[in-house]
Amino acid sequence: MKRMNNTKIIFSISTAQIVLALLTVLFLYSCSVERFIPDDEFLYTKETVILTPDSVVNDLDDIELDLKAALRPEPVSSVLGGYPGLYFHYKANREKPGFINKFLNKKMGKEPVYASDIQTYEMEQILLNRLENKGFFYSVANSEIVRDTTNKEAEAIYRLRLSKPYRLKTFQLDTDTLPVYSKIQNSLSETLIKPDMRFSLNAMKAERERIDAYLKGEGYYNFNSSFLIFETDTNQYKNKKFDLYLRLKKDVPQKSIVPYKIAKVNIFPNNRVDVDSTQLDTTRFAKKDFIQDEVYFKPKRLDPFVLIEEGDLYSPATSKATGRRLGSIGAYKFVNIRYDELENKDEDSLGQLAANIYLSPLNKRAVRAEVKAVTKSNGFSGPGLGLTFINRNLFKGGETLNISLDGAYEIQVGGSGNNQGSSSIQLGVSSSLIFPRMLFPIEISKNYFKYDIPKTKMELGVSYLNRTQYFTLGSVEAKFGYVWQANKYVTHEINPVSINYVSLANTTDAFDDILEANPFLQTSFDQQFISGLTYSFIYNGMVDTGKKHQIYFNGNFETAGNSLSLIAGGDKPQTIFGLEYAQFARIDGDIRYHFNFAEKQTIAARLFAGVGIPYGNSDVVPYTKQYFAGGPYSVRAFRTRSLGPGTYQPDDSETYSYYDQTGNLRLEANLEYRFPLISLLQGAFFVDAGNVWNTTDNEALEGDTFGSDFINQLGIGGGFGMRVDIQSFVIRLDLAAPFHDPSLAEGQRWSWDFENPILNFAIGYPF
Repeated sequence: MKRMNNTKIIFSISTAQIVLALLTVLFLYSCSVERFIPDDEFLYTKETVILTPDSVVNDLDDIELDLKAALRPEPVSSVLGGYPGLYFHYKANREKPGFINKFLNKKMGKEPVYASDIQTYEMEQILLNRLENKGFFYSVANSEIVRDTTNKEAEAIYRLRLSKPYRLKTFQLDTDTLPVYSKIQNSLSETLIKPDMRFSLNAMKAERERIDAYLKGEGYYNFNSSFLIFETDTNQYKNKKFDLYLRLKKDVPQKSIVPYKIAKVNIFPNNRVDVDSTQLDTTRFAKKDFIQDEVYFKPKRLDPFVLIEEGDLYSPATSKATGRRLGSIGAYKFVNIRYDELENKDEDSLGQLAANIYLSPLNKRAVRAEVKAVTKSNGFSGPGLGLTFINRNLFKGGETLNISLDGAYEIQVGGSGNNQGSSSIQLGVSSSLIFPRMLFPIEISKNYFKYDIPKTKMELGVSYLNRTQYFTLGSVEAKFGYVWQANKYVTHEINPVSINYVSLANTTDAFDDILEANPFLQTSFDQQFISGLTYSFIYNGMVDTGKKHQIYFNGNFETAGNSLSLIAGGDKPQTIFGLEYAQFARIDGDIRYHFNFAEKQTIAARLFAGVGIPYGNSDVVPYTKQYFAGGPYSVRAFRTRSLGPGTYQPDDSETYSYYDQTGNLRLEANLEYRFPLISLLQGAFFVDAGNVWNTTDNEALEGDTFGSDFINQLGIGGGFGMRVDIQSFVIRLDLAAPFHDPSLAEGQRWSWDFENPILNFAIGYPF
């Protein structure tokens, strides 16, 4: 592996030493809270619940967790054996605490909990009540406080003997002539109440909520779960069995047991609180009233997003889907759907509702500026500036136009000799026009896509890169495609048209020498025209933030040059409009798994695999479509593009060897343990492994070819990281060292090179 220059090594080590020193001092002080504890008190640090059942109980662990959740107050929690929150609290409550202690206490302080605060008898009654709710009637509880005089800490121990639980014998609905009873009876095919189940108050509450949701889906707008009541009968059995009955409470309002239909749909496309809606014009379209002072949003374009129709029964699911679809347009800040009851003479059979949809738009135009400071692994650093202009609802159909201008100036601050002082200027302009509908020759029904209406995206971008002493590179990229959500978890994106043209010009002798020494690299730059199709599939289970197990998968497929090969003729390499075009197929997959086993503690794993195969008109996958390894989102113990391909090791003199260190096949695996430190600061231990290879031997890069020995050619490293997480905006520092360096000779690859760590700075989690 190429060594970092001395300046970078010193920077990485000194930063790590400062961080570790600060953490060490913090925890040393935070452990020293015993001197603050009053003489007659013990710090409450632990609670234990011991269950002894009289019969077989399969979910004993779940019952224990539920009982612990009911205990109050909660024990004082420690961080790596210390109590930083307590320490800052005690310091801030001294006679002269000082500004810093007050500030730290406000941000991280925790009040102490002592053994004297624990009312064990009251807790016993709460635990017994919880057990009764689960069917364990006539259980027995006792408790004690165990004090540790050495550490001045205390533990509360609760011992409960669980009696044999009551179990369900029969469940039935009371009979009545009201139509709502027949609806409830129909819903019982999906009941949560099962034969022989243990008595469970939670199950009964959940069943009431389920029936309430079912009835609302059948139009019962005013129904409420509190109108249902369960009754039990244990008198007929001697072996702890019970019968369960369900009925409506007495004196339930009449309007609560009749269904409602939608009589009117009013839509306010440009809702403003300072405007009297009665003074606005009304346009009737598709049995809906569009109320606006002037045409802000065309009714024809807005109607497909509204699933609420006149004459339909009220449906919360339809209302939710309408709100979601309207929110996906990108033109509105707030979407509010409100239902008003209308007078109806025939109240006994059917109620009537007016659905009012209030849409509050975002600012039509906006400008966003972004100032950047760039530091790259190849030694280039410098400032950057980005400007983005946004125009929403461009053609009064929800269209969004984005125009972005980017510029950056970088200078080589590392290196030596002729390379030092080399500079780079990068300029770019890109635009995208997004239509919140599917532009297609055949009109597609708005009900065809149940969850989301596909968006049509048109993109065009031009960029210019001037690398002094080496080359200038111009590129034009255009795309046309669709993106849509199939459901809460799945997103599809397909670009039937994807065109990229790259022009390499003004190459210097130095860069020509690099290309001449590496024919593969030269070929990858020669094919300037890429035209093809791309498809992306995303399954995002991370949206369920409360789940213990979460899975994310992103699969991508790309093919180029197939349609052009039908047009072009002549010998290989074929051209189109005088330009040599690329032909290849590329497929890759990224799967991630998160195991959230404790509060803010996660084991995160990731596996990536991808390969690009040239064929037909190409011998090499274009340079811009190749893979690289190393960097803050890859194998963090190696600098960006410095790992691989295979066992290749560049000479120390090859300052710009990062151009070469790519391949058309990539394998990578990552494992990370994430845990809280203090307040917004999170910590992580991680291990990364991966590399890139070529599937065809490149004579200029020794050891680059993928083979059966690929396991022994993985770059492996690990380290420690810290992350500041502010409402999902993450600033990340990861310090990593290589364990296994495939560029070294066999027998020397397990290097454990802790003396040369790599400091990675990044925004967002690595995976």
